[in-house]
Parts: sequence; structure tokens; C-alpha cells
Amino acid sequence: MKFFWIILFIPFCLMNTACAQKAAKDNSGKEKKDGDDPVVVLPLLVRGPYLQRATPTSMMIRWRTDALSRSRVYFGNDPNSLKNEVTDSSLVTEHKILLASLNPETRYYYTIGDVKNKLAGDSSNYFYTLPAAGNTGTYRIAALGDCGNNSINQRNVRDQLLNYLGPNYLNAWILLGDNTYPDGTDAEFQANFFNIYKDNLLKKYPLFPSPGNHDYHDVEFSAAIAQQTHEIAYYQNFSVPESGESGGVASNTSEYYSFDIGNIHFISIDSYGKADNKRLSDTTGPQVAWIKKDLEKAAGSEWIIAYWHHPPYSMGSHNSDTEKELVDIRENFIPVLERYGVDIVLGGHSHDYERSRLMHGYYGNDSSFNSAKYNIDAGSGKEDSITHKGAYVKNHLREKGTVYVVSGSAGKLGGMQNTFPHKAMYYSDATHGGVSFIEVTGGRLSFKWICADGVIRDQFTIVKHPM
Repeated sequence: MKFFWIILFIPFCLMNTACAQKAAKDNSGKEKKDGDDPVVVLPLLVRGPYLQRATPTSMMIRWRTDALSRSRVYFGNDPNSLKNEVTDSSLVTEHKILLASLNPETRYYYTIGDVKNKLAGDSSNYFYTLPAAGNTGTYRIAALGDCGNNSINQRNVRDQLLNYLGPNYLNAWILLGDNTYPDGTDAEFQANFFNIYKDNLLKKYPLFPSPGNHDYHDVEFSAAIAQQTHEIAYYQNFSVPESGESGGVASNTSEYYSFDIGNIHFISIDSYGKADNKRLSDTTGPQVAWIKKDLEKAAGSEWIIAYWHHPPYSMGSHNSDTEKELVDIRENFIPVLERYGVDIVLGGHSHDYERSRLMHGYYGNDSSFNSAKYNIDAGSGKEDSITHKGAYVKNHLREKGTVYVVSGSAGKLGGMQNTFPHKAMYYSDATHGGVSFIEVTGGRLSFKWICADGVIRDQFTIVKHPM
């Protein structure tokens, strides 16, 4: 009798187990959660999105999450119908999605997230691809130097840039180094850079940075070691077109690179790190060898603009007569650039604004400057709105003459040497913060310094009439 009950009990248990297993699964075959399971916790967006490695046919979108997740971007020309997607199934916190096979100079809307959930994206999340190299149109670029100190000045400069821009699109913004203070750590980048620009500049306008000495600070080892290894947060946080995908010659390093925006050729230079133990001022080093090749290729570009951190001429918070990096760059490297007919050189480092006339051949100290000898044009470069006279004029593409600008007050502000202003400068201001704004339409380049109070305190124009 006992054996009989055992025989009846075994099928009953098996049936109940099967039913329980079936009940534990939903229609998709996935396990159901128990009633006391905690709620699902999704990764949070802590950085970005921001736009990198822009080209006429591609754009990289980066963002960071607080936990590992997969990456997916939806994109398209209609914000209400994002029909295209790119997915990366790798579990990461640093998300990098490259959108390829795009059309030049075209607007694309996008959202970011993981495979199932959207983290960010609405009608204000969009970008324009770059214009094809050599094309002419109206292109706008902003240059921010020494910006990342989390100050009221930094926010005011940002706001006045956006106010001046209005409904127009900013084709790119460039960084002139010392992008966060004081030590270039990732936490400082988060607080002083990414958090400041996340809701306005970063998600909409492509960014092309260059490093400064504060980006090379290394509180655990030393700046000297960081200059050799380049193991700093700056290089982790930014992706640049080192393979020549945006124009120019491939540098195959994130330390220096070049890119084209239509008829403008830009070259981003590292003035503090070392390549093969050689700095920028050592013209036998690999960086200068690459620069020469790049400028040779760019000889037919209508405009050439070079930017890096340490300025060759300054009497602001730094002294170009006494600081070795500045002296060496001026004496050894500037002659190289001028041979290739670079139109504008932009730097930071000094926390002020200083701007020269169109000049050539001046490599000495402040007291040796001779305006009659070195100024190609003794005027201000300010074009009269009625007569259209006063602009600097170049009659062929690579005609000699360069305007040098120190624009290092987009965050940090103040400081003057006893001999301020520098004798080579037409205009100098160490009391107002500001951002440099470049607008190019064909053979006309307009440069404005937009201050934190909205006032444009300096401007000049260069016009080219190729013969």
C-alpha cells in the first residue's frame, strides 16, 4: 500500500514542477521576476553626448554612463522619424559610436542610449556634417582658451557666444589648451568642462581640442613623465581625426592633427608634450616634420589657421621674453609657419586677449619690435561698414603676413607683465573675459573678440584677392 502512494506521488510532483517552471516564464520565454525582486536600475548618463572626429561624411558621438551598458544611436533627417541606427554590443562606460556614409553639410538628429532605453535625445540634439574640403560658403568657428575653471566668467563667456550665434550654426569650436584646472584630472574635466557645456555646445557642435600645460599636470607622477607618456585624461576624453579622415595629412597620433572646414585648413598642435623626446620648438622632431608635410599639402587652401597653447608673443599673465617655451617657439618654430603662409595663429596660456597686426619676420623680444620693419600692414584691420576699406588684404593665397592672437580668457582671467601691452600687439585687454569668433565667407575672413558682457571689443577682417 505504501508503494502505491509513492507511485502516485512522483507524477504529481513532476507535474507541479513543470507547471511551476512554465509559470515562471513569460510569453517570450524569459524568466519572470519574483515579487520581492528589486526594481530595475538603468545606467545613468553622466557625460555627453558630445561630437568628435567630424568629417563631411561621418560623425563620432561619445557619452559616458555610470555603469556598463551597450551603445545604440538612432539618427536621421527628421527628428520624429529616426530610421537609422548603429549599435555596439560591447559593455562599456565610455561609449563611442561612429555614424558613417552621411551626406556633407547635412543636418542629422540623433538619440543615444542602450539597446532598449533612450538616455538623451530630442529635437535639440542634432549636428551638421562638415562641408566638403574646398567648398565655399559661410562657416563659423569659435576658439576658447584656458576655459575650464568653473567660474562665472566661463559661464558668461559661454552665454555671450551663444547669444551672438543666435539661430546660426557653429561649424566647429576649437580649444586652445588648459581645458580644465588645475591638474587636468578626469574629475576636473567633468566638473569644469563637460558639465559647463553639456546642454549647449557639446551636443550640437563638433569639437576639435588642443592640449595645454595644465592638461599635462599629473598629480600622481609628474608633468615631466606625462609629457613623455601622454597618459593623461585629455587623451582619454577626446577623439580626434588623426588618420587624415577630416582632411590634411594623417598624423597617426592624437597629439596633433589637421582638418578642413570647406576652404579653411586647421592645424591643431601640441606645444607642451614631447614626441621622441622633442617639443614643438625642436624643428627636427616628428611633430614639425608632420606639420611641414601637412602645410605643403594645404598650400592650395584659401585659409590656413594654426592653433596651440603657448603663444609666441605675450605680455599678459605670461612673459614671452622670459618663458623658455614661448621664446623657443617664437625663435625656432614661427619661421617655419610663416614660410608656408599661415594666415592666423591662435594661442592661449596668458589669461587675456592680445592681437597683432598683419606681420612677418619678427622673432625677437619685445624691445626689438620695429613696426616699420615687421608690420605688413600698419592698419587696424577693421573694415569700414560703408566704404569697406581698412581690411587687411592679401593678393594671393600664400602671401606673407600673419595675425597672431592670444585668446586665453574664456575661463581664467587676468594678469599683466610690467611691460604690458606687448609692443607687437595692436590691441590688448587683460580685464575682460572673452571668446574668439571666426566667420569665413569665401575670400573674406571676419574675426571678432566677443566679451563676457556681450561687447565686441576687437575685430579685424582679412580679404583675399588671388591674382
